[in-house]
Amino acid sequence: MTTAEPVQRSTCTLSIERRGGRSESGAVSLERRLADVAGVHDVDVSFQTGSVRISYDESVVSEDELRRAVRDGGATLEEEEPDEARTRSELRVEAAFVGLTLLGMVGGLVAGWLDAPASVRWVAYGGAYVFGGWYGLQGAVETLRHRAVDIDLLMIVAAVGALLIGAPFEGAMLLFLFSLSNTLQHYAIGRSRRAIRSLVEMRPESARVLRDGEEVAVPIDQVEVGDVFVVRPGDRIPLDGAVVDGESTVDQASLTGESVPVAKAPGDEVFGGTINESGSLEIEVTREAHESAITRLIHMVEEAQSEKAPTQRLIDRLEQPYVLGVFALTAAAVAVPMLLGAEFSPAFYRAMTLMVAASPCAVIISTPAAVLSAIASGGRQGVLFKGGEHVETAAEIDAVAFDKTGTLTEGDTRLTDVIVRDGAGAASDSLDEDRLLRLAAAVQARSEHHLAEATVEAADDQALDVPEAVGFQAAAGKGVRATVAGDVVHVGNRSYVETFLGDADVDGLDEGLDRLADLEAEGKTAVLVVRESDDGTTVIGWLAFTDTVRPGAAEMIAELRDLGVEHVVMLTGDNERVARRIADEVGIDEVQAELLPEEKVDTVEGLVDRYENVAMVGDGVNDAPALATATLGVAMGGAGTDVALETADVVLMGDDITKVPYVLGLGRRTRRTLSVNLAIAFGAIVLMVGTILLRGIPLPLAVVGHEGSTVLVSLNGLRLLGYRD
Repeated sequence: MTTAEPVQRSTCTLSIERRGGRSESGAVSLERRLADVAGVHDVDVSFQTGSVRISYDESVVSEDELRRAVRDGGATLEEEEPDEARTRSELRVEAAFVGLTLLGMVGGLVAGWLDAPASVRWVAYGGAYVFGGWYGLQGAVETLRHRAVDIDLLMIVAAVGALLIGAPFEGAMLLFLFSLSNTLQHYAIGRSRRAIRSLVEMRPESARVLRDGEEVAVPIDQVEVGDVFVVRPGDRIPLDGAVVDGESTVDQASLTGESVPVAKAPGDEVFGGTINESGSLEIEVTREAHESAITRLIHMVEEAQSEKAPTQRLIDRLEQPYVLGVFALTAAAVAVPMLLGAEFSPAFYRAMTLMVAASPCAVIISTPAAVLSAIASGGRQGVLFKGGEHVETAAEIDAVAFDKTGTLTEGDTRLTDVIVRDGAGAASDSLDEDRLLRLAAAVQARSEHHLAEATVEAADDQALDVPEAVGFQAAAGKGVRATVAGDVVHVGNRSYVETFLGDADVDGLDEGLDRLADLEAEGKTAVLVVRESDDGTTVIGWLAFTDTVRPGAAEMIAELRDLGVEHVVMLTGDNERVARRIADEVGIDEVQAELLPEEKVDTVEGLVDRYENVAMVGDGVNDAPALATATLGVAMGGAGTDVALETADVVLMGDDITKVPYVLGLGRRTRRTLSVNLAIAFGAIVLMVGTILLRGIPLPLAVVGHEGSTVLVSLNGLRLLGYRD
């Protein structure tokens, strides 16, 4: 049987030239074209935000080929994000066009009041039509090139129709409000994007690197891992690194959302883009500029902004058939009255009014304005949503599963007890606590488990000489073994002993298991140390560890319940007694203990079957499979963890467990905002269309109602930028 090659799935985010209209029909057409390219898995295109996000198999298609496909699809690629000055300049031009449209509309109206020559009126209205319809016409033409129709075309046709029936003021008014709401829409989306793009400004351009004892200013792209740079009080830290000299406090709010500065001393990790406050620091570089936490955050947010929410995807796909339906309704509104004997002019006027009222402009902008604002708001709080889809998913969560160590607890596990079994020392080379600790540390030195790290750290703190171990083997979630000085030494929990030593004649096993139970009853995690030698297999001692609950964990669980979460579960590989003590302390409903990594996945799958929408919160290292299995994966500590950024749907950059209710709360607030926006948009359409069909309303009133609802939903979406817990 041939083993299938693994799929090399990658993601690229490309910048494209934004288009002046508000429609995304052209984006949907480009998405379909790119989806047909071999090797492409998923595509998101937005001409409003100027981005293309493509998930693809790099073994089938290259990024250069995708760039060509985007260009062939009619989009203009930009090599980099438009800078702030350019974006503001474009917005000023749009605003100027709005002003000129207003000037032309008012000029034509005043000229009519003053009975000025007809040429004056038509010049004024002509200016209003040209400037007011410029961007909409561009968008309509681009969409027609893709053999599609959109709301930009609807507005242009309605304005021209008003002109043809002798209502130039109404047409000019439509184009004025259309261009005004377009500009406000671009401002709303641009403000959301600028809130995140400002992260780029947090990266200093250079670092003061120590070279031959002197400080030399070096561009950050030229600084290498291992270089040491100096940061003075008040400076931004240019790169990720570890403190080698000095003590200070660092403001990490811009990256992790932490409101209180964090103390830093030699050995502590620091992140680029954060601010050194009180003391001078010498820092050794641990990541190059393109791998730093702030750079990865920026990249992930760019991808997040380009990934559309499910509601937006649905609206984009329904836009064209909806617009065709409006055109059909408009044609019927002209044809039916005329067949019944009505005159053309009033029938056509009513049809144009109906076209304006039924246009879905407010529906189209209702979702991106809200979702992009939510992503930006989360970024300010150190919460990274990796796409609009996950913002909406967060609103649906009914159950939350937490990993214990490093998530609900500090993860700073400490070795508290090193106990030699009575009678073991006589046959074990004068075994004492130091000797037992050295043996355990030798075996666990190559393990990444938090208990092993605590053992090795305790040996280092006591400056013990740890011997070499060979033949290291690990049983995930159970224990480890290796050969030290010719003897095989096992360090493991009850499950490990039962699995690997259950059939052996182990001296002192019953006593050791009893002592494990005693220590676990005290709320500690305990393991046995067993040695195999020529004299037999003997329990030579046991180790006990403890961890502390994170501050605010209990309050966080209470907040989740206030948000409507039905069930909270703890998943851990630790023993039942320890897990139950932590669960009782913070208010957990259910405990699943002594789980292997694959059993965590099975448990999460079971929760999904029971509650449908389940969030899994873990540290992003050993919980990756469970995070991927849950409806919403939330990883802790993304500022320093590559796995967290790659695996989870949401990353808490500041390793702050109290942000979990914020994630769900923001999702729920976004859902309510979307519901309100869609109610406003569709409510305005239904109200105006119904009134037009039953009694009739003047075209200016339909224009005001249509464009007013568009402006209202844009501003309502922007309110999410200020969301707090």
